[in-house]
Amino acid sequence: MNKRNYQKEMDALIERNAREGRRPTLMLHVCCAVCASYVLEYLYRHFLITIAYYNPNITDEDEYRYRLSELRRYVDEAGLGAEIRFVEVAYEPDAFFDAVRGREADREGGARCAICFMQRLRYTAALCRQGGYDYFATTLTISPLKNAEVINAIGEKLAAELGVRYLCSDFKKKEGYKRSIELSRQYQLYRQNYCGCVFSRREADERASRTE
Repeated sequence: MNKRNYQKEMDALIERNAREGRRPTLMLHVCCAVCASYVLEYLYRHFLITIAYYNPNITDEDEYRYRLSELRRYVDEAGLGAEIRFVEVAYEPDAFFDAVRGREADREGGARCAICFMQRLRYTAALCRQGGYDYFATTLTISPLKNAEVINAIGEKLAAELGVRYLCSDFKKKEGYKRSIELSRQYQLYRQNYCGCVFSRREADERASRTE
């Protein structure tokens, strides 16, 4: 079976909407400014975007607040403040720990991460349904360390379950990841070296120790 080309699917959807004169609404889960930079640059002309910064996996509150402040700064300094809205979300790290209990020893990229993706996308899908948005999506697929197939499968499962539409993506394609690095340098965005949870931070510290 051939692998799906999520980028090609998105391009076809955007072209179809453009022909029909449509600019759908999109509830977009965002994890940080770096990942958001290219995704927002790419999507804002084609969708009316509302950002859901729902990331209970970022278990250090100072880190959580700083990443959010960097995201808001990027949106403002990139001149997107009039185009993009933010929706109020809960900060509930205890919910993350409850969700991944028993998976603490998993390595990064394993079952624990899939649970985390599910938790964040479920929250975003619920906001999509509650607000009557046309689609929901996530910036997570821009990372070369994240499996786009796993993330999109979760998104489509939730879409079917909640009766909403999920925008499949693989934002690292078309040099999206490279562009996010360029934008991060241009706007001097904070680039964290771990995903967010204490477990990913532990692995990052271990890698740094081995390097030293």
